[in-house]
Amino acid sequence: MIRRLVLAGIIIFKLLMANIVSAENEFNILLQSTTSTKNSGFYDHILPLVKADTNIVVHVVAVGSGQALKNARNCDADVLLIHAKSDEEKFVAEGFGVKRYNLMYNDFIIVGPASDPANIKGMKSATAAIKKISKSKSYFASRGDNSGTHKKEMALWREASLQPENSSGKWYLETGSGMGATLNTAVEIGAYSITDRATWVSFKNKQDFQPHVSGDKTLFNQYGIILVNKNKCPNVRSKAGQIFIEWLRSKKGQDSIQRIKKNNTQLFFPNAN
Repeated sequence: MIRRLVLAGIIIFKLLMANIVSAENEFNILLQSTTSTKNSGFYDHILPLVKADTNIVVHVVAVGSGQALKNARNCDADVLLIHAKSDEEKFVAEGFGVKRYNLMYNDFIIVGPASDPANIKGMKSATAAIKKISKSKSYFASRGDNSGTHKKEMALWREASLQPENSSGKWYLETGSGMGATLNTAVEIGAYSITDRATWVSFKNKQDFQPHVSGDKTLFNQYGIILVNKNKCPNVRSKAGQIFIEWLRSKKGQDSIQRIKKNNTQLFFPNAN
């Protein structure tokens, strides 16, 4: 009799612990995201606020947008926050995402050494600027990693009817790295590069580098957020993931994004609504 009671107690304890662990896991979500949001300090500002309001703990994997999408397709994500709109829409159309929402935006800029060997300073057209970089064979450091930034860069080359890959290893250098590492390479060799503004403002190794081209509407940089579809990935924590998305899209979330600044520069502009 005593033995049965002890065994019953052990079973009940294990069931209770399993329920507790399950509940805790439900409020731990995996976010596949960009290096730009990570490097800029976006999550350092936002995630403590999310935790305080929702009790949700967000674990961030910061990679290029292409890799983030690949990871999500492999069911290694609950939520995606990236900046490659056409690919995001394709992800949803293929059934991997529930719905895509605009979240915030900033812009891309072309940066380079103060000496400006291609003489592009102040140009209004990003396409015209990269044509001059190519014509002068000035060094250009590309991420070359299928990230959102890399996709934007390649779109500019296509608009210019140029194929810089044909000069890879000469004046055109593909780092296969994140934005911070690519900027470090650019600074080291005196190369131009394209970066999102938030990463640039947060980048500490600028030396004599400066923005040369900005303000072109083609340099607009939209960020989107998507809940991974449980029908494709049964392990997705849909409830917590959706709560996280709705918090970011709420007035409080959008106001919190609005307040993210570095060196008195606003890093992101909310546009969820």
